[in-house]
Amino acid sequence: MRTEGFLPTSREEMEKQHIKQLDFVYVIGDAYVDHPSFGHAIISRVLQVHGFTVGIISQPDWKKDESIAVLGRPRLAFLVTSGNMDSMVNHYYVSKRRRGEDAYTPGGAAGKRPDHAAVVYSNLIRRTFKDIPIILGGIEASLRRLAHYDYWSDSYKRSILLDAGADLISYGMGEKSIVEIAEALDAGLSVKDITFIRGTAYRTQDISSVYDGIALPPYEACRAEKKLYADSFMTQYENTDPFQGKALIEAYPNRVYVVQNPPAEPLTVQEMDDIYGLPYMRAPHPSYEKEGGVPAMAEVKFSLISCRGCFGGCNFCALTFHQGRIVQVRSHDSLLREAEWMTGQKDFKGYIHDVGGPTANFRHPSCQKQLQSGVCKNRQCLFPEPCKNLDSSHEDYIALLGKLRKLPGVKKVFIRSGVRFDYMLEEKSDRFLKEMIQYHVSGLCKVAPEHVSDQVLYYMGKPKRQVYDRFVRKYEEYNKRLGLKQYLVPYLMSSHPGATIREAVELAEYLRDTGHQPEQVQDFYPTPSTLSTVMYYTGIDPRTGKKVSVAKNPHEKAMQRALMQYKKAENYELVKEALLLTHREDLIGFGAECLIPPRKMRRDKAGDGKKHVTDGKRGSMNGKRDKNKGRRAAADRKGMKTRESVRHDRGSGSHKKFSDK
Repeated sequence: MRTEGFLPTSREEMEKQHIKQLDFVYVIGDAYVDHPSFGHAIISRVLQVHGFTVGIISQPDWKKDESIAVLGRPRLAFLVTSGNMDSMVNHYYVSKRRRGEDAYTPGGAAGKRPDHAAVVYSNLIRRTFKDIPIILGGIEASLRRLAHYDYWSDSYKRSILLDAGADLISYGMGEKSIVEIAEALDAGLSVKDITFIRGTAYRTQDISSVYDGIALPPYEACRAEKKLYADSFMTQYENTDPFQGKALIEAYPNRVYVVQNPPAEPLTVQEMDDIYGLPYMRAPHPSYEKEGGVPAMAEVKFSLISCRGCFGGCNFCALTFHQGRIVQVRSHDSLLREAEWMTGQKDFKGYIHDVGGPTANFRHPSCQKQLQSGVCKNRQCLFPEPCKNLDSSHEDYIALLGKLRKLPGVKKVFIRSGVRFDYMLEEKSDRFLKEMIQYHVSGLCKVAPEHVSDQVLYYMGKPKRQVYDRFVRKYEEYNKRLGLKQYLVPYLMSSHPGATIREAVELAEYLRDTGHQPEQVQDFYPTPSTLSTVMYYTGIDPRTGKKVSVAKNPHEKAMQRALMQYKKAENYELVKEALLLTHREDLIGFGAECLIPPRKMRRDKAGDGKKHVTDGKRGSMNGKRDKNKGRRAAADRKGMKTRESVRHDRGSGSHKKFSDK
């Protein structure tokens, strides 16, 4: 694969490339990695192939104005992105505790970018270069293009355009819109007049030229009444399709409007091939070597991106708003050329880590009509049941994987980006399932049922539990036939809207019955522009307008999370409390059906080597038992609970009331 060197990151590098003034300066929150897994690399190379020069300012010191001027004033505009991840998700766990590492920063160092990085960088540019056009892009801007709920401040925020003081947002993946923006600016058009490009959002005080637009409820009205925001979001959700979507108009005080144009059209196979065939260096900038490189590069270096978009429609996922529901793919030839390049690298060990995308086994649109008419507005392809028009063929993906396996130097081709098991089950022959198990699993197959309660799965937009159970049976059956021992690792989530402690107990019972004990568990993370986040904020399901139960109290969420790891000693009290609150005392005992014992045993602090009984309260051990305690212990050993023991258990520890309806 041909290369043309890294894009300039300093004046010295500009001089070596004979560039006096750059057309665009791209300010990014990540380290500069020239690889198509990084959005800044794709956008930069697309602009370059269209004749524009681009320089990179990576992770500028936002406390110093001069850090934004190191490459000088660009001829056309500044481009700004917070990075491959939303900066707030990058910085914080769902508990809002700060993360200690950043995989997109040299050496994994934390703290190299600010919170809400796109806003901070844009304001820094605006202070330094007063009248320069500023174009926002990337996932942080894309998902905040209209008013949205911000989990980290627990507030309803304006469009990022207004807080950033930027001129345009190139939302979604952005390759088509960024070229049109560049050509319009190059032709001398004022940025304020660039209001006609698909896949962009702009601010204005004059909406008279907006054709066939839909007026959303005003920002102030949505902030005052959550039901209006739920309605507004549903309108946005129904207009994410490039063939049917209309312009959306959101009003703010002082006659300010944010207008979102319809999404850009999906890329053809040839366009995808052209983009992924651009002259990337496929490596981090060499200046990072002394810091140990960029950790995020390790997994993607020998992975292949074969597709974009997802018609899975999970409610907690923002892909509908960012990449869209129409699947776009690269050709076999394009992927094979990249794989052949990999085999020639000195550190390639024979393993292609992944061949996929948002959903690995989506290699074509879900039905034939999508590329002419778009996706259905009020129907999902897989939820609640697979659509009768669904094209479930896996033949193209099977053929691609077979070709990759045969390449000289390739020992194994893995699938790690996740598969939709419900879609896989729609294939009548089970051929893909068998081949995946035989050739593409590394001992552990990761899938995402997310939960086992049908109530929670409904709010997640996921298939019913019986579908996952059917997949598990087939997976185990084919492993047995092939003489393999490969295990399933299910991703599971606690505290999603619709999940109460009762559903969390149901999930714990499933884990007990299957013998699976997850090492890590995930709380629902409310990120911008997902249906689930709107449910979390408003307490309303936007699809129906009906109320939905939401776990927000940290203690209740801790109980749901603890139930997923009920065997851990440190979770004992939380699990016990949850079981008592849901009147599931039958799960406290020594029987095989129980989650926890009625008593915990630990060695005496005095070190006498004897085990003593504790009633679950910290520091409440007492070697002397009264008659009531003795009676309770005897009853517990028989697997029973006396009225006295129930009263005692309910009185131990501090309890808060939660509805289990």
